[in-house]
Amino acid sequence: MIICSILILIGAIALPNINKQLSPVVFHRITAIIFIYAAALSFNAFYIQSIGSGIGIYSGLFHVTYTSQLIDIFIFIIGALILVCWPLLSNNSNNSINSSFINNTEDKVLSNTNKTSYSIEYSLIVLFSVLGASLLLSSADLISMYLSIELQSFGVYILATIYRESESATNAGLKYFLLGGLSSCLILFGSGLIYTFTGLTNLESIYSLVSVFDSNNIIQGFSLGLIFIIVGFLFKIAAAPLHNWSPDVYDDSPTIVTIWLTIMPKISILMFLLELQTQIGILENNFAFISLHNPLMGVVSNLDILNSVFPLGPDTHILNNDENTTYVLKNLLLLSSLFSLILGTVVGLAQSRIKRLLAYSTISHIGFILLALAINTEQSIDSFIFYIVQYSLTNLNTFLILIALGYIIHNSLINTKSITSNLYNNTEGSTFAKTDIGFISELKGQFFSNPLLSLSLTICLFSMAGVPPLMGFFSKQFVLYSAIESGYYFISIVAILVSVVSASYYLKVIRILHTDELTTPAHSLKRVAVALSSNGNGGQGIEMTSPNPLKWRGETESVSILSNFHSFLISTLTLSILLFVLKPSIILNSTQLLSLSLYNF
Repeated sequence: MIICSILILIGAIALPNINKQLSPVVFHRITAIIFIYAAALSFNAFYIQSIGSGIGIYSGLFHVTYTSQLIDIFIFIIGALILVCWPLLSNNSNNSINSSFINNTEDKVLSNTNKTSYSIEYSLIVLFSVLGASLLLSSADLISMYLSIELQSFGVYILATIYRESESATNAGLKYFLLGGLSSCLILFGSGLIYTFTGLTNLESIYSLVSVFDSNNIIQGFSLGLIFIIVGFLFKIAAAPLHNWSPDVYDDSPTIVTIWLTIMPKISILMFLLELQTQIGILENNFAFISLHNPLMGVVSNLDILNSVFPLGPDTHILNNDENTTYVLKNLLLLSSLFSLILGTVVGLAQSRIKRLLAYSTISHIGFILLALAINTEQSIDSFIFYIVQYSLTNLNTFLILIALGYIIHNSLINTKSITSNLYNNTEGSTFAKTDIGFISELKGQFFSNPLLSLSLTICLFSMAGVPPLMGFFSKQFVLYSAIESGYYFISIVAILVSVVSASYYLKVIRILHTDELTTPAHSLKRVAVALSSNGNGGQGIEMTSPNPLKWRGETESVSILSNFHSFLISTLTLSILLFVLKPSIILNSTQLLSLSLYNF
């Protein structure tokens, strides 16, 4: 379905007659409909009886199961919802104002052409990215795994650089491409090592070979290759200490792109890591890893951390299942989880830019998700899936609100600059970049001018902080409960402490939102406009309405560039986060059934 849609859209873009007749908004609506229809087809596949045990397609390269189909539906729906946040820019808004101050008509036409091109390219690229994510979820072979992750990654690389006139976006895309290429090399190198020692690429066949073979070399080679693959995937989801690229890329990319980068790639990769545990069988009762006999390691062995990152020595041996074993995947995930929780919280305290703060917030959330994944019990898998759902919905709503506030704030500033010609002499080539909210201080006083959006953002931030009875509180509670039940007391205490500390930078944003707006940039520009109009025009032609944007006498206020569905989606997601405690059974029952099917696979 997705492949056919991509081919049709490419043909429509290539044909000038069709391309000129369809507006960019139509391409977004068509792409959203494609996602919804693909989700319906995935849901319809549940009626196939044999899908319960899995269906192998393309000679075993892909393995379709109930789990992959359910996550496909979730990814398709989230992708469709993200597309509604593209701005409905109206060229008819305040034309009489802009025409008196923008004299370069050719530049303006070129700018509109660029914006149209961006819109169409965005729709096409996200289709490629979602196709790669969908294929990754069903990958059952090292070859299909690598091809799928590359298809998804190349899509997001291009998204990061989609605004070619923006120097920061180009810088972000280049950095993302180079470091993403490094992580892809690690994944490919790990896959090559596994194939070298086992002679197989099918994941199920590799697990069967390792489980029955008693060769030291094969197990060591498989474990080493698996380490490189997991490290490569942790790099792509920006898990600490492999996280340095994400704050820079998220901050330099336009918010319309950041909302995609921070949600979509992580869902498919995290679910594939979960599938990797169930398919290859890296479970506590099935596979024992090489451990060291070192008296210095006895202090930290109970934490199940750091044991597997030291080089193999002459005193190594294969532990039996009844010994105190440490496993490669568990140790890697626990180590990354611990670093993510600490670094994502501590470094986030010093941030003054909103997207960098949310980037470190995401790293902290990844720490909770990896903790649930590392524990690998039936209850932890349930909390793992629920945390992904909660994280995706809350992050989606947060960025939708930031995009909406950016449109409103900067639309007001552009109208003000249009009146004061000396403040507005550039073209509209980077309109979308101008609508981004960069610093947290730009949100100052928004509660007084946009109370509903500010309250919605406050609810989302409280949910991220884990304040009861919001959805984010229950996700953290489930992860911590499963960790304590499994005996991971140290990392549970760390998670509780960093959750409390991280609430401080969420409260900083909330405090700025509810601070008086008298010193905001928009207010300052309005005062400049009033002074200029009073001195140069005798006070004619301008009517000030506080706290609304400037408008001319006889003219209505500037046309809203937010769609109705954008506003409806924000309100729906906010109410879902706020009122989750009243009807939690819908999500909880779904995640519990999914965890049961995975754990008993």
